[in-house]
Amino acid sequence: MDINKLNTGRLILTKKLRSALTPSQIVTISFLMIILIGSVLLKLPVSQSASAGTVSFLDCLFTATSAVCVTGLVTVTTATSWSLFGKIIILLLIQIGGLGIVAIITYLGIHLGKRITLKERLTLQTAFNHTDFHGMVRMVMFVIRGTLIFEGIGAVFLFIGFLMEGHDVFTSLFYGIFHSVSAFCNAGFDVIGDKSLIPYGTNFLICIPIMLLIIIGGIGFSVWVDLIYNIKNYFSLKIKKRWKFSLHTKLVLITTGLLLFTGFLYFLTAEYNNTRLWGNDGFGERMFKAFFQSVTLRTAGFATIDQGALGETSKFISSLFMIIGGSPGGTAGGIKTVTLAVVICSVWSVIKGRYTIDVFHKNIPLQLLQKSLTIIIIMTVLLCTGTAILTLTEYNNAYSHGTVDLFYEVASALGTVGLTTGITPFLSSQGKLLLILCMFIGRIGPISILISLSKRGEKANNTIRYPKEDILIG
Repeated sequence: MDINKLNTGRLILTKKLRSALTPSQIVTISFLMIILIGSVLLKLPVSQSASAGTVSFLDCLFTATSAVCVTGLVTVTTATSWSLFGKIIILLLIQIGGLGIVAIITYLGIHLGKRITLKERLTLQTAFNHTDFHGMVRMVMFVIRGTLIFEGIGAVFLFIGFLMEGHDVFTSLFYGIFHSVSAFCNAGFDVIGDKSLIPYGTNFLICIPIMLLIIIGGIGFSVWVDLIYNIKNYFSLKIKKRWKFSLHTKLVLITTGLLLFTGFLYFLTAEYNNTRLWGNDGFGERMFKAFFQSVTLRTAGFATIDQGALGETSKFISSLFMIIGGSPGGTAGGIKTVTLAVVICSVWSVIKGRYTIDVFHKNIPLQLLQKSLTIIIIMTVLLCTGTAILTLTEYNNAYSHGTVDLFYEVASALGTVGLTTGITPFLSSQGKLLLILCMFIGRIGPISILISLSKRGEKANNTIRYPKEDILIG
């Protein structure tokens, strides 16, 4: 058999397959492939710690999914279950999952002189959840370089922080790099132990860089572009000094700020007398940890307080914060801040008696409200259904848990957060598979999943208009 003809045939088949796939399907399949490859690599003996015993393939699959979907939920302790090679694999999976394999391949292709096709630009548009495919190549270059810069700066500060905690140079360097990447990608993985950042809950040099990385990575890449553009214009001598942010940026910054402040205020007041949570911490330390808790609920997954010690109401409120998540086009998950903002603005418009959604002298199209409501309803149904199924699968679980704990667990998976009240390692095989599915849906997005499963080219017929008829509401 002619090898050249065989290779040519494979190349043609690959091109035909790629052309037959929609951008949503390409993004979904790329994540699936990276998860499977990561699972196989983690199953290798060289990836696992000899002292911790053999890790099952299901736990490898769970860890790989959690890393690629930048969640942070784990069924085995990352610090003790994996060798240095295994931890590096997890670190790479987090980085690939945060940026997306499509963006990374495009970045490498650009440096190799490859021409980026229209189909690839459309795929990038889908991967970054962007409204327009124009300028996507510049966006990729900007995002990759910006990511490396932020992660590098974060790693330096974290290296100093861990070094001052008494760790040796190599350990501090590895801790700095790993947790910087994990924080920026909103992954929540740590290689410290089984208590996350609780031992360093009052260390400013560790917690503040991690909080900043979480926020920067979670606000979305398009917000970066807008912020930098405005900063350049403001300090330019040729342009009048004024800020001119896009409506998207305004909604992201305002909603994120309000969520951070309300979360901080809630945990500080509602849990202030919870001695199981704070121990002997003073007022200042409680304030700092309460703010960190509010930040980490933006889908980060690091913890400076024991989540299992939270009151039942606080677990429920935390679940709501987690399912909201971060902002579109970034490394965070959840229904997204802008989705919530659009619905709230719509409610306010109805209260004011308006027929349009007007915000900051801009009009939000009805289609965006429909999409926002669709996302919220789907995620709510998934959250409730997932909790109900987990209640059944974990009914006879020996580990003590309540329904709120299971609700918290599903919200953490769907929001790709990674916080847990402590039940993740004790879940049944069925429970682990359910959370794997939730993490995957949370990272890709429910609408993207549905689009990728739909038939190619099948579009809604918007040319037909039916007669209107009023119905009773409320």
